Amino acid sequence: MSTVRGARERARIEVTAAIKDEARRQLAAEGAAKLSLRAVARELGMASSALYRYFPSRDDLLTTLIVDAYDAVGESAEAAHRAARAEGAPHLERWASVARAVRGWALAHPHEYALIYGSPVPGYTAPQATIGPAARVGLVLISIVGDAYREDGLAVPPLADELRAEAGRMAAEFAPDLPPGVAVPLIAAWAQLFGLVSFEVFGQFHRVVEARDDFFLAAVTELARGVGLLGPRGGGRTSPRP
Repeated sequence: MSTVRGARERARIEVTAAIKDEARRQLAAEGAAKLSLRAVARELGMASSALYRYFPSRDDLLTTLIVDAYDAVGESAEAAHRAARAEGAPHLERWASVARAVRGWALAHPHEYALIYGSPVPGYTAPQATIGPAARVGLVLISIVGDAYREDGLAVPPLADELRAEAGRMAAEFAPDLPPGVAVPLIAAWAQLFGLVSFEVFGQFHRVVEARDDFFLAAVTELARGVGLLGPRGGGRTSPRP
């Protein structure tokens, strides 16, 4: 790579980062619906035409910010899982560590969290490129349950007959190494984790929950129980495949 080309690429990386930083400031101040490329360019002292060479449209910039946010919370979850696993923590503690990491990231980055788990942005449709990053936290949870299934077995409630077909589809698509009966509570726990976090980030626990750390840990422990990481509650043990 030539010196000139390397300098140009470094400059492009720096300008791209500055654009994203300014866009995040605008998200915090105005919300995603009012994000404007012209406003970003004006704050950076750039011509709008120059900014369009980096992001051809508002939606392209939004998609980049969304992917960055999903990747950031996903990286936090993955790092927490790696650390807990390296320490030899039981599966329940790994689950709780990941949940705390998600909550911690969300509380530290409320505007970015709102971009991915708040109200939809009018006129914006998320492209395929957001799906993989959006799944990262869920895949960590699936990995924890999969390890528990292989090493210890799981204890989950019996599956309702009307959900058997859906459970089979979910397991085949998202968790092929787990029995179908685990898929339904696992997907529900994934959704409920973000429901708990969203209630806190968006102020729904105000004057309702005061001891929030303890409440959160108790709540995610119940989610763990639902996917079988603790002892059975009215259901039999699901053993690993031979």
